[in-house]
Amino acid sequence: MSDYDRIEKAMAYMVDKAAEQPSLAEIAAHIYLSPYHFQRLFCRWAGTTPKRFLQVLTLERGKKLLDESRSLLDVSHEIGLSGSSRLHDHFVQIEAVTPGEYKNRGKQVNVEYGVHSTPLGPMFVAVTQRGVCRAEFIGFNTVEALLDDLHNVWPLSSIKESIPATRHAIDAFFGQHAASRQGPLSLHVAGTNFQLAVWRALLKIPPGAVASYVQVAAMLGDPKAARAVGNAIGANPIAMLIPCHRVIQQSGALGGYRWGPTKKLMAQTWETMFI
Repeated sequence: MSDYDRIEKAMAYMVDKAAEQPSLAEIAAHIYLSPYHFQRLFCRWAGTTPKRFLQVLTLERGKKLLDESRSLLDVSHEIGLSGSSRLHDHFVQIEAVTPGEYKNRGKQVNVEYGVHSTPLGPMFVAVTQRGVCRAEFIGFNTVEALLDDLHNVWPLSSIKESIPATRHAIDAFFGQHAASRQGPLSLHVAGTNFQLAVWRALLKIPPGAVASYVQVAAMLGDPKAARAVGNAIGANPIAMLIPCHRVIQQSGALGGYRWGPTKKLMAQTWETMFI
């Protein structure tokens, strides 16, 4: 088992046992490490202590934000996000696949991809000339399956591996100076008009804040469309940069996530600690 796998297993255990507030020794025993070595390993991989991770696990934070029914901007200011976020809503711009590109099935589209390490695990990233077209956590799908998906979307395109060409997408979100990057990061995605509208709405949720599916639907002018919003969020092909991890259920429950609930909670926790 790799160190990353150990820490992911420990995080999943803490998620499951959060209400019981397991001790450092109990968590360490779960992954067959001594408390001393577990503490050091966790800090190195997660950038924080197990105690701090447990403190931010609770979803009561999300419930309180939703119960207060205030604007997301007001909430972001109150919890100190103004001017300090890594990713601003104007930092990412979504460019839709044009009818011509769809009709030509990617005939003149060059796609480059790469697999990169991140604080949340390895990510598969693919880019075209117009922007990032895929950013997915590896685990639920293999690299081969993700490449097959690219070929299905762009059957006549040229697809090749290029770590240098895709690294900027990872640096844009996880890099130390992401917020100061010159110019917006473009995303090149295919979707229905409704899906694109939902994905753009997600960019308005401040880092560190959360919104319910109903609130996102209300942002689109149709509070009754929460189920359709959920389906559109589930189809999001770009993790983190289109922040579907910031959407939870109206009750405050975590809700679904394309890359699994543990990864969703890890994304929320990482963002809360490092914005």
